[in-house]
Amino acid sequence: MSKPTIVVVGGGAGGLELVTRLGRRLGKKDKADIVLVDRNSTHIWKPLLHEVATGVLDSGLDEISYQAHSAANGYRFQRGTLCDLDRESRQLTLAPIVDDEGNEILPARRLDYDHLVLAVGSVSNDFGTKGVADHCHFLDSPAQAEGFRQALLNTFMRYSTRLEDQDPCITVGIIGAGATGVELAAELHDASRMLKSYGFTALGREHLRVHLIEAAPKVLPALPDRISGAVHKELENLGVKVHVDTRVTMVDERAIHTTDDDAIEIDLGVWAAGIKAPAFLAELGLEVERNNRVKVAATMQSIDDPRIFAFGDCASCPQEDGTVVPPRAQAAHQQAGVLYRNLCAVVDGKPLKEFVFRDRGSLISLAHFDAIGSLMRAASARSLFIEGNLARFFYASLYRMHQRAIHGTVKTAMMVVVDGLNRFLKPRLKLH
Repeated sequence: MSKPTIVVVGGGAGGLELVTRLGRRLGKKDKADIVLVDRNSTHIWKPLLHEVATGVLDSGLDEISYQAHSAANGYRFQRGTLCDLDRESRQLTLAPIVDDEGNEILPARRLDYDHLVLAVGSVSNDFGTKGVADHCHFLDSPAQAEGFRQALLNTFMRYSTRLEDQDPCITVGIIGAGATGVELAAELHDASRMLKSYGFTALGREHLRVHLIEAAPKVLPALPDRISGAVHKELENLGVKVHVDTRVTMVDERAIHTTDDDAIEIDLGVWAAGIKAPAFLAELGLEVERNNRVKVAATMQSIDDPRIFAFGDCASCPQEDGTVVPPRAQAAHQQAGVLYRNLCAVVDGKPLKEFVFRDRGSLISLAHFDAIGSLMRAASARSLFIEGNLARFFYASLYRMHQRAIHGTVKTAMMVVVDGLNRFLKPRLKLH
């Protein structure tokens, strides 16, 4: 009997954790052929993209090569973008890879699978708002985050030449006060302070205006009022202008327009107001929701095909109370663990388990200024509110947990030491 082929499409946090565990358990023991497909050649933890966008995190130091990681962990890596799925022959098609000039590097390819896992995450949803696609930056990928960082540096340099003639003011408008928007607003103030301290610009925090715009009645609308209120207060203390109950109708080159007939003038705009699953999922012949999320059973199997699984932001997974699993990093992490056990069970001919989401709480980082959040008390519905140094410690530990899952305990410990040394050896902000 030939060994089964398990193909995982998407090397985000959940996808990479899954193939790492499957490769170590099944791939290295030759029980299954594990294949990871991703359009990029490297991985970086998506919750850190707001730090890449401000230069606080150098993506070149923290990104992981899929090719090198696969060789060490018992799976194969195929670079490409899923463009077609043939469920009858159990084959998927990868689109050709082209360079920046449009020259084909790799032709279209077909991959056979016995079991397919979709872990392609989510992208920004601009809800068709006029001008957003043309005039706003998005933070869905390292490339987009780097694009915003370069635009930010260029804006600071451009305004520095005006310092003697007038009192310049750089204005950034962030649409969406979820975790990404809130954390980016705080990081921008920290980055502006460090840019001045390194002599990159004569402008400081006093020359930066950040507008955070949210359509809901509060920032962080998905989180409890106590966290939302504390974050709102801290943002205002930093100087962030928070607009709640404010819906954006249009964005042009110089301003964000709202339903209040307000025009907030900006130099840079960022859209962080909503997410959806990638549009191509709706073209694969699987049943999806309006936001393109694949409908799955509690075992994370597609309701149309038991050989196809989906999890994370791109899947609509039901819960016993009638809700669906929220599109959060901790949910993807938990699902990766259950799906790992389920795929091992499939290979061994054992029954599958259903996924039950356990909310472990929420943490929000406000750069070096503060961190705020809550931790769930085991099975209890009550949560423990934390802030300050304790919250910062737990927030940092989330990334270390992700590193431990894909590198192991020893390598992660070494990375902690290296990161500590880099704080002394390298600038705290990427300036090039």
